[in-house]
Amino acid sequence: MQRRALTFSVLACALALGACQRAGAPASDAKTTGTTAATPAPAKATVVADDNLNAVLWVQASAEYQAATTTVYRAAADKLDVALKQKNWDALVTDERGNAATGLSPAVVMDVDETVLDNSPYQARLVRDGKEFDEVTWDGWVAEKKAKAVPGVVEFAKAASAKGVTILYLSNRAVHLKEATLANLRAVGMPVKDDSVFLGLGTVVEGCEQNGSEKNCRRRLAGQKYRVLMQFGDQLGDFVQVVANTREGRAQLLDEYGDWFGERWWMLPNPTYGSWEPALFNNEWGQPRDARREAKRAALDVAP
Repeated sequence: MQRRALTFSVLACALALGACQRAGAPASDAKTTGTTAATPAPAKATVVADDNLNAVLWVQASAEYQAATTTVYRAAADKLDVALKQKNWDALVTDERGNAATGLSPAVVMDVDETVLDNSPYQARLVRDGKEFDEVTWDGWVAEKKAKAVPGVVEFAKAASAKGVTILYLSNRAVHLKEATLANLRAVGMPVKDDSVFLGLGTVVEGCEQNGSEKNCRRRLAGQKYRVLMQFGDQLGDFVQVVANTREGRAQLLDEYGDWFGERWWMLPNPTYGSWEPALFNNEWGQPRDARREAKRAALDVAP
């Protein structure tokens, strides 16, 4: 997870007032003309722009966001019976299946952040404070266990659980955050079969080498125990391994698996962060914010 915040200049009128005050004589040296000079108003505080402001507010304040997530989960619920009845129905790609799914218990794989739990208050704090994501503040937020459920997800998950479908939480929250995460999930009403349903970052999968935060090994682990009916996420990497995180590489994956969306794969809207963003600046988070912002501006399609 990465966050970003950017700046713009002080209001022009405030700058102009400041320049006039510096250029003029001090108040104690001014000649009196029988009138009292007006006391200049204090300059307004600098307002810092943040690329994430509208995105976070859209999640928190718009009816459209709630409608979008509810639409996804209701549509998925309508497909669930079809998935259960078809014995060859599987939401894992061939390379990640690794074994036959026949006879295995059904399960649904769900990403956690921005798919099940809404972390927009954490994003809002970053916007307010002009900060970017870091592990310390993130771990602190998770420990608070204050994230609310994404609209529509609890109803879907309860309906699936009632049909005998296990909900698996395949998250890039680190394994040391398992206890707090499961507590938060239970608090919002999500079904939690037992502690084994949390497959966090750092989960050891025998015979499979973890590549950064990619989830392919953990999906393979899920497939060893369950027939995965559906996957839910807010990023491409929640469904399939992203080998080349470039615009071209991501577009190729979408072309290859586009028919899976709305059937086996269900994408939730998340405008606040994601692996799509570093794909615009060569995945180089070490660059200054301004350099990253310029790369994003350069990627805009202005229909010349």
